[in-house]
This record gives sequence, structure tokens and C-alpha cells, in this order.
Amino acid sequence: MWKTRLAAIVLLVAGIGIGYFVYASEVALHGSRVVPGSAALNRFPFKLGLDLSGGAHLIYRADLASTTPSERKDSMDALRDVIERRVNLFGVAEPLVQIESGASDREGRLIVELPGVTDVNKAIQLIGETPTLEFMKEKSKEEIDAYQKAIEAFKKDQEAGKNPPITAELLAGPYEQTGLTGRYLKRATLEFDQTTREPIVSLEFNEEGAALFATLEFDQTTREPIVSLEFNEEGAALFASITKENVGKTVAIYLDRNLGNFEPISAPVVREEILGGKAQITGKFTPEEAKGLVGRLNSGALPVDKMELLSTETIGATLGEKAAKDGVNAGMYGLAVVAIFLILWYRLPGLLAVIALGMYVVMMLALFKLIPVTLTAAGIAGFILSIGMAVDANILIFARMKEELATGKTVSDA
Repeated sequence: MWKTRLAAIVLLVAGIGIGYFVYASEVALHGSRVVPGSAALNRFPFKLGLDLSGGAHLIYRADLASTTPSERKDSMDALRDVIERRVNLFGVAEPLVQIESGASDREGRLIVELPGVTDVNKAIQLIGETPTLEFMKEKSKEEIDAYQKAIEAFKKDQEAGKNPPITAELLAGPYEQTGLTGRYLKRATLEFDQTTREPIVSLEFNEEGAALFATLEFDQTTREPIVSLEFNEEGAALFASITKENVGKTVAIYLDRNLGNFEPISAPVVREEILGGKAQITGKFTPEEAKGLVGRLNSGALPVDKMELLSTETIGATLGEKAAKDGVNAGMYGLAVVAIFLILWYRLPGLLAVIALGMYVVMMLALFKLIPVTLTAAGIAGFILSIGMAVDANILIFARMKEELATGKTVSDA
């Protein structure tokens, strides 16, 4: 008997300890957050699934035709990591990006769930876009003169009310390719310039040309962004060669020129050869734009040939709140009715069973928060079902005890 009592005391202390830990570490840390449908749980920020919190459910198809069977898993893992970085730029709380099993050998499926997202089109654009960074050098004097004449003629025709065609000279601009592009990018970092009060973009490149990560720093005085560039060994050598050959000339830096952005974001004059593989971009963009640029460059290019959106599903927050409210209320009302029945029918054993069920509910909710478990409508229903099974087990035990007591046995013997 004393072993049973000791075990009960240990479980009680463990339950109290878990509850206190959850309260101290989660509620005190994150503050209050309303959980739809239950005022009693308003201070416990549970992780809600897409069907309860609302949001967007996207399914993408990745083309794996050009990859070998041994490379397909790595390609899908890399794609998932890239999409996760892009989704994080959108500021989504606890997004889900996972690979769908069962796809064919020539394609892969990726599921993206964005809880709380209302602007689905913007999220789709952010997930699908790949930034293109290019470094271009000045053309020869003759080519620049021809470009200037083409620009002047184009403007005169526009002023005269004509609709002049966009010629190859206009598209080419005064710069030509150097071979240094964003595929050498290792890292982009964001700081703040205390002197010029202008944003500066810094990039760092790895050997594979994929971005690693970005760090964000803020000067508490000026709050102006600085973005810096750093190249890998191959990119550093190429950058040194470009700056050496173009001392006294400008090197233009273009972003997304393939999308029609024909104006360089920066065109600094090279003063001397730059060694070490590091550079900076100054431009007339806001801190928000600089932060977005860093994030886009760090998100990296897609590691597959093609990715297309197969389906989208938007779940309204109102529908999610109603589902959560109905599920929680059903559980509370059902538990209250069962507790009243147990106490009235079985008296003391019923009261003890209700206390045990209460501890079970508290400990399970604490575990849901500690793991954490994503609560969905089906998950809430399953949790309520588990409470019902526990009640059923208690009723079977009590019914058997009543039969034994009716034969004249003591409570301990029964």
C-alpha cells in the first residue's frame, strides 16, 4: 500500500512541477495570447494548426528530371531549406515546410503551410522568386557614346509624342558583363553607417555559390543600414581582377536585371584594386529595402531546375476560431458532465477519479506545450477521446469493485 501512495505522491509532485515550469517558461516569457474558444486557456500560447489559426496551404512541384537518383533526396532537402529561409523572411510564426512522400522519381512535392498569412499572393511571390545579382563594367568610349546618342534620340521621340522602340543599344546600357554574379555569394550582412547615413549592402560568397546566412545589426544612433559583400576564393580573385582592370572607372551593380530593372542599384568608381574578396554597395534604399535585399540574397537560388505551384488553399481565421471554440467547449462541457456523473454515482471513488482525470488533463496539456504539439481540430477531438477512454477504464474498475463489495469483501480486498 505504501508503494502505491508513494507513486501517487511522486506523480502529483511531477504534475505540479511540470505545470509550474510551463507557466514560468512560456506564459511569463511570451505574455498573454488568446486561444480561441476558451477563456481558461487564454494565457497559455499553444501552437495551433492551420485549420485553427487560418492561413495558406501551398503545394509545389519540383522538377528533378536532370538529377540522378542518388542526388534527388539531397536536392529536395536543399529545396526545403531554401524555401524555409524565404518563408522566414515573410515573418510567418511557426511555418511548416515539408517534403511530401510518394512522389515520382522525376518530380518532388513540397508542402508549405503559412499560419496567419492573409496576403497569399505576396507569399507565393516571395517563395518563388530568385534574386539575380550582377557586377558589370564600363564599355568602351565608343560604345558609351553610341548608348548616349540612342538615349537622347529615344527621349526626343517620346517628347514628340511618338512611341519609339526599345533598341538593343538601350537594353544593353553603358555596361557589359564581367562574369561576377550572385552565384559566388556566400554571405550578406546588414549593419548601419554612422557617417554617411546611407545604406550599404555587404555580401559574402561560398564555393558553391549558395548563400549561407545573414546577420542584422543596428546602430542605435543613426539606425542606417549597411549591407556588405564577401566572395569565396574564386569570386575574390575575379573581383580583384575586375577592380584592377577598371581603376578610375565605374563598376555597376544590378539586381534582377532579368526582371526589367535596368537601372543599377549602385555604380561606384573603382579607386584601386580590391583584394580580400569584400565589397560594399551603397544605394538610395530604405532600411526596410536593405533588410529585404539581404534576406533575398541569403535565401539562395533554387537547387532544382524548375518549381511550380500546383495548388493553394486559404483558410479563413474566422473558420479556424470557430473550430477551436467548438472543440474546446465540447471538451469542457463533456468533462463537466462526466465529472458530475462520477461523483453522484460512485461517491468517493468517483471524486478520486475526477481528481485523477484533472491531473491527466493538466499534464497532457503541459506536454503538448513542452514538445510542442501542433493542435488541430482532429487533435483536439483525439485528446477528448483519450479522456473518455480514461473515464471508461475507471467505470469498469468501479463496477467490478461494487460487485466484490456486494459479496461481503472489504474495500482493500475488493
